Amino acid sequence: MPPRYSVVVPVYGNRATLPAVLSRLAAVAEQLDGALEAVFVVDGSPDDSAAVLAEVVPLQGLAVQVLEHSRNFGSFAAIRTGLAAARGDFVGVMAADLQEPPEVMLGFFRELRSGEFDVAVGRRASRVDPGASALMSKVFWGLYRRAINPDIPPGGVDVFACTRDVAQRLVLLDESHTSLVALLYWVGFRRVEVPYDRVARAEGKSGWTLRKKVTYLSDSVFAFTRIPIHALTALGVVGTVVTTVVALFVLVSWLTGRIDSPGYTPLMLTMLLSTFLLLTGMGVLGSYVWRTYENTKRRPSALTRSHWIHDPAPEEHP
Repeated sequence: MPPRYSVVVPVYGNRATLPAVLSRLAAVAEQLDGALEAVFVVDGSPDDSAAVLAEVVPLQGLAVQVLEHSRNFGSFAAIRTGLAAARGDFVGVMAADLQEPPEVMLGFFRELRSGEFDVAVGRRASRVDPGASALMSKVFWGLYRRAINPDIPPGGVDVFACTRDVAQRLVLLDESHTSLVALLYWVGFRRVEVPYDRVARAEGKSGWTLRKKVTYLSDSVFAFTRIPIHALTALGVVGTVVTTVVALFVLVSWLTGRIDSPGYTPLMLTMLLSTFLLLTGMGVLGSYVWRTYENTKRRPSALTRSHWIHDPAPEEHP
């Protein structure tokens, strides 16, 4: 029986939670009207997550695919690999740390089965995260919603599901240094939000480091908006106006004899400010040029070195 539902799970340093993920997905499968498969993508994990999956997968009566990347390519690349491999008519995406409960997939699949929606996204009704992390997330998504995409729910999107058609279209958008969540909203289609409660991490340490957060921030901004270019242009116009006014004031003061000698401090401040603005402008433009160059290489977003499938016998299906 081909699976009707697929759940893609990127794996990086999650060996401790994998047995629980499988167990809870098996429980979810029992409540569905068709077969469910789990698609684990081991993204160059530094631990023995792949070995743990090989050990525990046969113990569950659940169809499972396990794909291993040749190295760490990032969670979005792992999700894209999983979307391409998924066999279900409806495909969900969740993390392996269990902060987003697997049971939210039941709500996603129910909405998609109705035929009224093509994409279901999780909207956090509550969250249990460290104070600093929660504050940074709130500020980032608040600014992102205000300046770039107001349709994204407050708190962003960490878990979603879509039809097979939408999943295939996302896979075709093989852009480098981009945001999969932003692409999910860029493709459009009929969306619905499903509330859920985000829980505290029970095992392991988050691989979502500050460096990865900054990279995600820049990818989410530079790949989907021209605001930095517009801001740089506006800054240049304002700077030109201010400079012109100051120049006229200095010229009038010199003609009226109010300036006896040239000022060293104003000159140095002007030079430093001009240099700073030029470097900032070059950085903004360079970010766009670099992303354009990276996409012209046409390299794949990830490489898979192994792929195995466990399909249980018919009597094992829930």
